[in-house]
Amino acid sequence: MSAYHVPVFLAELLHARSPSGYEGEAQAVFDRHVKPAADAYTGDALGNRLATLNPAGDPVLMLAGHMDELGLIITYVNKDGFIYFDTIGGHDLSVISGRRVIIQTANGLVKGVTGKRAIHLMDDEDRKKVPKKHEIWIDIGVNSKAEALQRVSIGDVATYDHEFELFSGSIGTARAFDNKVGAYVVGETLIRLAKEKKKLAAKVVSVATSQEEIGVRGATTSTYAVNPHIALAVDVGHATDHPDCDNRKFGETKLGGGPILCRGANINPKVFDRLVRAAKKLKIPYQIEADPRPTGTDARAIQMGRGGVATGLVSIPLRYMHTPSEVVDLEDVERCVKLFVEFAKGLEKGDYAHW
Repeated sequence: MSAYHVPVFLAELLHARSPSGYEGEAQAVFDRHVKPAADAYTGDALGNRLATLNPAGDPVLMLAGHMDELGLIITYVNKDGFIYFDTIGGHDLSVISGRRVIIQTANGLVKGVTGKRAIHLMDDEDRKKVPKKHEIWIDIGVNSKAEALQRVSIGDVATYDHEFELFSGSIGTARAFDNKVGAYVVGETLIRLAKEKKKLAAKVVSVATSQEEIGVRGATTSTYAVNPHIALAVDVGHATDHPDCDNRKFGETKLGGGPILCRGANINPKVFDRLVRAAKKLKIPYQIEADPRPTGTDARAIQMGRGGVATGLVSIPLRYMHTPSEVVDLEDVERCVKLFVEFAKGLEKGDYAHW
């Protein structure tokens, strides 16, 4: 077992089961750790968590990291008690079968496995195909539809039963680093700023957003509510340092190489420059990615909130995104927290990053 120290807040978020629209377990962790440090704290109709520090400050800085994750939602139970599902978020169908899963129900957790026809029972053509969703099921070890529906209900959700584990120093694996690390970064940033002696100019609102995986929905409504001048979104980004990843197509970023700072149409250039200055001041390694269009993150929604928000995007390098065993270097997560703290402390009154 690695001796690397894992923050309790982060470990609890990684354990929390919170598919989009069912974020309750992650909400509870965020509430427990962040609310005591905030000057004001609230939830909202979409399940976001908004923690405010220095409420009279100027400018208004929003920090956003989504707390939802991929999941499966029960849609049908057949006569023999086998459970069929739809996917929440962007799954790779080739990795769903053969997994242990945990279903969240009104009466507690129910364990099961995802099954499909064994390879021995397939012909050569079948073996070449990725199974379709309706060709995979969840088996909870019952014999009838009635027995299954005593334990689960239509609309219950499941997550993979893959827990967080360190396996090489600060490098770990989890089913949902995407994006529990982002929710941790924005919450932990507020906690550390609350402990600082130095007076902040900015009002800081750290938001654990909901429903990012199905259309950046929580970020859309919370940005309207916060009405920030400046915002930083934090999500995971693709580490392209593994085999079968052509840098000519996907750029060059690596695990352990520091936070990834995005440039492009979704990014305010002054915010980007200030992130770079903060990283250099702290001597934090950083990487740069280019994206020519609105990104597939909360930054997309935040930038277009109300009259527009000066938005930056910072990503934690991650391998094997949207699989049950994502890989992250926790040193990159800690570097991101320090970067956000420094960025917030550097803002001055009337500084809105207009250009």
